[in-house]
Formats: sequence, C-alpha cells, structure tokens
Amino acid sequence: MNDSPIAIVGPTASGKSTLGIEIALRLGGEIINCDSVQVYQGIQIATAKVPYEERRGVPHHLIDFVSPEINYTAGDWGREAARQIEEIEQRGRVPILVGGTGFYLRALRNPFFPSPETDEMLRTRLNAIRDNKGVEHLHRLLRRLDPESAAHLFPRDWPRIQRAIEVRLQTGNRMSQQKNLRPPAPEIAGRLRLIVLNPPRAELYQRINERTEKHFAAGLVQEVESLLKQGVPANSNALGAHGYRRVVEFLQGKRDLPSAIEQTKLDVRHYAKRQLTWFRREPGAEWFDGFGEDNLTASAVLKALQTGPGKS
Repeated sequence: MNDSPIAIVGPTASGKSTLGIEIALRLGGEIINCDSVQVYQGIQIATAKVPYEERRGVPHHLIDFVSPEINYTAGDWGREAARQIEEIEQRGRVPILVGGTGFYLRALRNPFFPSPETDEMLRTRLNAIRDNKGVEHLHRLLRRLDPESAAHLFPRDWPRIQRAIEVRLQTGNRMSQQKNLRPPAPEIAGRLRLIVLNPPRAELYQRINERTEKHFAAGLVQEVESLLKQGVPANSNALGAHGYRRVVEFLQGKRDLPSAIEQTKLDVRHYAKRQLTWFRREPGAEWFDGFGEDNLTASAVLKALQTGPGKS
C-alpha cells in the first residue's frame, strides 16, 4: 500500500480533481491544492474549484485562503505545502497534491532562495511595459539582464519573467546566480510520487473550448467586474491568470467580447501544451494516458500506487 505523498498533475481540464478525490477515498488521503489560481478567494468561475458538495467528504487544503489583492508566490506555497504534508502524515493520512502549476511543485521539491519583497513601484512599471509592448518584450529585456534565467522561461511566462527582472533590478544579482542559496529540499521531496495525466490532445482542446464558453455563460465577466469594484488591481496575479486576463482587457475596452472568448480559448490551449512540456522535464514522473474521470485511467493509477514505482 502506498505510504508516500502523491502529486496528481497534468494539463488544465484533464480531470485531475476528480481523480484526486477518487484516490483520496481509496487510500485514506487529504488533498492539497497545487493550482496557483485556486488559492485565491473570490476567484471562482474560471478556476474549476471543486464545490464543497462534490468533494465527497475529502478534506481540501490551501484552497480559497488568500485575498486576491495579495500576490501569493510559489515560494509561499512551497513552504506551506511542506507543512501541510507533515501534518497530514502525522494524522496517519496520505497527502495528495492536485493541480497543474508545475512551478508550485518545483518550489516544494527544490525550494527557492530568499528573494526581496515586491517593489510595488517597479512592478507597476513592468506591468505598464507589458501592457504597452507585450510579454515578449519583457522576455527580451530579461535576456539582457539574466540570459540564463531567460533561457529557462517561456517567452510568455509573465509571472516568472517579471520576478526574475525584479530580483535583478532590486538586488543587482541574477536569479540564476543564486541557486547555491537555496535551502535544502524537505525530506518528503525524495518520497513524492508524481502522477501525470496525458489525455488525447484533440479531446483536451475541445474540452477547453467548451469549458471556456461555459465560464463566460456562467457570469465570468460579472465576476471580474465585481472583483475590480472591490479594489482588486487589474494587474494582480489573480486577475492575470488564464480565463481572467482577457476579461480585464474587455472591461478596459481593449477588445470586444467575442475576441476575449476566443483569445481565452487560445491562451488556455497554449497553457495546457506548456504544462505537458513542463512535466516532461520533471524527474520521476509516471505518465498515464487518458482523463482523470476515466475508470481505466483511475484503475491504472491506483494499481501503480499500490504496487510501487515501476512495478505496475
């Protein structure tokens, strides 16, 4: 029987949450959210958070607990996730990380070096450059400031490009030069079982398109409007997420609604592709074809977890 922490990851819309709950019920587990948008309160419609009534009694942690005004970081999550894993294991339960934010998972397995507090004036300037010239322009800037970091980041990976530029400008040091300042990895990092869902690409993209349309029909525009009226900054991490960024642009008059919907579909499809690329680089990953809701996929994952790595 599995006695290791488990991470169920994969692209958006691949059924990770459903599979996570099923595995938790079978193995006596508790779920730790590993999605960078689901941590935020009030960010609901486009996040695919599992409603309480559908969690089937499985405890969920690190979900809906951060104000959307706060720019919660991967380092913050990594430290809190390590603490949650320890507490769950002390209760004799199995920690199950569920989500698609690979950067969060890496922050847990290979903790980051200490970094400076956010300089809000600098961040505002960088956001203005992004809005005027695009994310790719900031990636070119990072190539001049810190070529090694830029080489390891996707040109549209805005949050991490932004942070690498901030560290360079605030400290004078390149983020890539500070790897030796990383704290040691927690003990659980060496025991973590990494399960990656790999559904058929065409079906995944169709599911993404349909889900995007459902989100807009369910009131996504009104949700974003409400958040902005509450004082959540338009350039916050929460509203910069896929599914929210283009709605902000629509409300700012930068695009019409059909354009916001179609661009969101494209953004999320591209994001799903990048997620799969990211997890291919993760050591020790165990890949399973299919969606998390598929009985065959769930059975294969459960068998692998019960028999041990490489023995299924």
